[in-house]
Amino acid sequence: MTTASRYNRRVFSLEQAVGEEPTLALLQERIRASRNCLEAVTALIPAPLRSQVQPGPLENGEWCVLVSSAAASTKLRQLLPSIRQRLAQNGMEINSIRLKIQTPRR
Repeated sequence: MTTASRYNRRVFSLEQAVGEEPTLALLQERIRASRNCLEAVTALIPAPLRSQVQPGPLENGEWCVLVSSAAASTKLRQLLPSIRQRLAQNGMEINSIRLKIQTPRR
């Protein structure tokens, strides 16, 4: 490869490169949709609990919410009716919400 051709290459950001690949673009959109769901319901989650909740996979109308402990999962489970209602009000088509306790990695 010549020096001139090396400088003629287009430079892509990671986000642009992902957007160019259909499979990765779909994954990127699902991640974005999951984050949007969490943003839509954050105000419903008590402030001390917010840091223990993360958006998880969103696929075929099922949203998985990752929580850091069983206690956080129990409290969030009590809020599920309100969370479902808020998501519906925001036009987000979520048929079910699954809570998953995320164990710390060692």
